[in-house]
Amino acid sequence: MSSEALFSPTRLGAIDVRNRIAMAPLTRSRAGMDGIQTPLAIDYYGQRASAGLIITEATNISRQGRGYAYTPGLYTDAHVAAWAPVTRAVHAAGGRIVVQLWHVGRMSHVSLQEGGTAPVAPSALQAGGNVFTEAGHLPPSMPRELATGEIAGILEDYRQAARRAKDAGFDGVEVHAANGYLLEQFLRDSTNHREDRYGGSIENRARFPLEVVEAVADVWGADRVGLRLSPLSTAIGDTPLDSTPMETHNYLARRLGEMGLAYLHVVEGQLHGGNDGNGGSGAGLFDAQALRAAFRGAYIANNGYDRQRALDATASGHADMIAFGKPFIGNPDLVERLRLEAPLHDAPVATYFGGGAQGYTEFART
Repeated sequence: MSSEALFSPTRLGAIDVRNRIAMAPLTRSRAGMDGIQTPLAIDYYGQRASAGLIITEATNISRQGRGYAYTPGLYTDAHVAAWAPVTRAVHAAGGRIVVQLWHVGRMSHVSLQEGGTAPVAPSALQAGGNVFTEAGHLPPSMPRELATGEIAGILEDYRQAARRAKDAGFDGVEVHAANGYLLEQFLRDSTNHREDRYGGSIENRARFPLEVVEAVADVWGADRVGLRLSPLSTAIGDTPLDSTPMETHNYLARRLGEMGLAYLHVVEGQLHGGNDGNGGSGAGLFDAQALRAAFRGAYIANNGYDRQRALDATASGHADMIAFGKPFIGNPDLVERLRLEAPLHDAPVATYFGGGAQGYTEFART
């Protein structure tokens, strides 16, 4: 394939994209505490519509699923009404946008839960790290173990969020099964100590993520559903790895491929590490291409890619698309800058989370 493959169109399931540069999901904490996006989000996503595919910031499927202050939701009519002009702005600029559906599981705090109740998880194991609350960064609260009978209710929350995503005008959805949140908590044997049909074997631990995908695909069709994985990530909440990450994730990827998903989006290596030439720190410890082969569908690579690595990865066939995260914060026109080899603006870290337009839709460039 040509070295310019990065800028050529392709197709992810039923979603046509005009280039192979995806905007990765980026939590920016600009929504209200009620989960309603502000009008700033219209400009923010519209400015970045030249990306082949925008994957929105992680979006809560329910109040229970929320783990961070000022993050958006998609479980009320008001949420739909706030997201709809965002999707219209992206489409008006010729872009494509999918919403990433999120349940944080144990990565939450009682102050963020309805009535101050405990967060839920596959097993009652407290997470490390911190979550962002109205009072600042605090350790996650001790979760309670979900009863088997409660899982059907969470599946329904995913189904309803998928329906609302369609009402809001998205082009599809991405299921968040990475970064130490609920679906990954079920998948990894380090965080899932259950003894029912959702725990124990790889097949049992993968059951809930697969059921979520089935519920969402019932609404959208599998060819408009993607899923994100981070097999080696321990960065959020110091999540321990699974004891057999290749075997576990290859099983899940194969099952997802059999379902005909639009794409698999993989964080290669450690979440915030450097790049070892395979997409991220530690990527050499995990055979991402074996995962891709098991899936047999469109593959989005993520983590530590710069322009040259992205060009090489798409030209060689390592990936069908490359997701960029932080570069999109300070460079709404990232696609054009990559095309022209123009310098990139480093957005100030202080404006990543919370605040207003500065550092979000407006930048003081030097």
